[in-house]
Amino acid sequence: MVSKSELLKNAKSKDAHTANDTTSGLNRRQFLRQVGISAGAGLLATQSMTQALAANVIQQDKSTQLTKDDLPTALTSQEAAQNVSPEILQPNTRCITPNIETRLFASSNVGGSDERNELALDRLACAGFKVDNPAITKRQYLRFAGTDSQRASDLQNIATGAITAPKLLLGVRGGYGAVRLLPMVDWSTLGRIMKERGSILAGFSDVTAIQCALLAKGGMSSLAAPMLYSEFGKNKPDQVSCRQFAEALTNPNLAINIQDASLTSPNLPSILATSEPKTLTGTIWGGNLSVVSALAGSDYLPRIDGGIVFLEDVGEQAYRIERMLYDLYLAGVFKNQQAIVFGALSGSGEDSYDKRYDVATVIRQLHKLTGLPIYSGMHFGHIGQKHSFPLGATCQLSANTVGGYQLAFSDYPTIESDAIHVEGLWQSV
Repeated sequence: MVSKSELLKNAKSKDAHTANDTTSGLNRRQFLRQVGISAGAGLLATQSMTQALAANVIQQDKSTQLTKDDLPTALTSQEAAQNVSPEILQPNTRCITPNIETRLFASSNVGGSDERNELALDRLACAGFKVDNPAITKRQYLRFAGTDSQRASDLQNIATGAITAPKLLLGVRGGYGAVRLLPMVDWSTLGRIMKERGSILAGFSDVTAIQCALLAKGGMSSLAAPMLYSEFGKNKPDQVSCRQFAEALTNPNLAINIQDASLTSPNLPSILATSEPKTLTGTIWGGNLSVVSALAGSDYLPRIDGGIVFLEDVGEQAYRIERMLYDLYLAGVFKNQQAIVFGALSGSGEDSYDKRYDVATVIRQLHKLTGLPIYSGMHFGHIGQKHSFPLGATCQLSANTVGGYQLAFSDYPTIESDAIHVEGLWQSV
C-alpha cells in the first residue's frame, strides 16, 4: 500500500513528464497551476466583508477524526473480486486541458487535510474539470467548512447571479452541517438557474439535505455521487467509483443492473413484493436515511406523487434504522410512493439483545407496514465501487429474468463524454 507521503513524493518526481501535446513545455503540476487550479481571488470577490474577515481567522484542522462520509467498510466478496490492485494503476496518464466549468460547495464538515484536498483538486484538473473556487477547501469555523453564511454563499451567490452557474457543482465532503443552511438559500431561483444552465450538483451523505431542498423547492435534479475530499483525495481512489461517476455525468440513458441484495442485507431477496413485480416509472428521490428522516415534516423534503424512494446509511444499528423508517412512515412520507429502493446499509452490526433482529427483519417490517415493493442491494452508499445516479430524475424500475432488477434513468443534465479524461481522477499527479 502506498502511503500519502510516498504518493506526494512520487508525484513530485514526475516533473519531467508533460501534461499533453499542447503544453509540452510544462510539467503536470505547472500545467495544472497555470490553468488556475489554485486561484482563490474569485472567492473573496464574492464574499461580504463579514465573510472575508471570518476567512482570515481560519484555523486548519489536522485531526484524523472520522465522519460518515469516510468510515471504512469491508468489501463484499463481489467487490473484492473486482477490486483493482495498486500494481495496475496508471500513474503516468497524460492530463487534458480542463474545460468543464466546475465550482465546489462545502456545505458540511471541514476537510481536515490540505494535502488531501490539493491532491483531489489536481486530479480533477487532470480529468478535465476546471475548478474556479479551490480556496473554499481551506475555510473552517468550528467543525464546519466555514461559517453558515460562507457555506450558504457557495450556492446562494449562484441564485442571486453574483456568480455564473457552472456546469458542475461538486460537494467537498459530507459529515454534518448542511441542514443549517437550508433557510439561507433561495432554492426556487437556484433550481431555475440550474435548469437553464444544465448544471449538475453532485454529492451524497450529508449533502442529501441540499439535494432534497433543491428538488423540493427548486424542482431540480442532482447526482448521487462521490465527492472531492471523500473520494478523489484518497491515496488510492476507487477506480470503479470514478468510472461510474464519469458514466453518470455523461450518459443521458444511464442504466444500473442489480443482481442480489447483499449490500443491503444478505438475508433479503432482491425484490420483496406481495405479487409479481411490475415495471414502475416515477421520480427517484431520497439519499442518506439519517438526513432524509431529519427533514420529515419540513418544507425541504420532496413531496412527490408516484415517487420511488431511495435510502442508504452507514454505522446505524438495526433498531436505529427502524426508528428512522418509522419517522418517515408516521410522517406519511411513504404514502403515494410506488416503491422503496435500498442501497448499502453498511456497518449495522449485531443487536445486543437478539442477533435475529437485523436489517432484514427491519425491512420486512417496513414492507408489512407500507405494502410497497422493496428493492434492495443498489450499488450506492458509504461503500467502495459506487454507481453514481441522478436523484430527482425519471426512473424506470423493472425486474429481470434472473431475480434481480434494473434502474433506467432519463431527463437529467449531462456533460459531453469527450470532455472528461476519467483516468485523471485516480492517477498520481
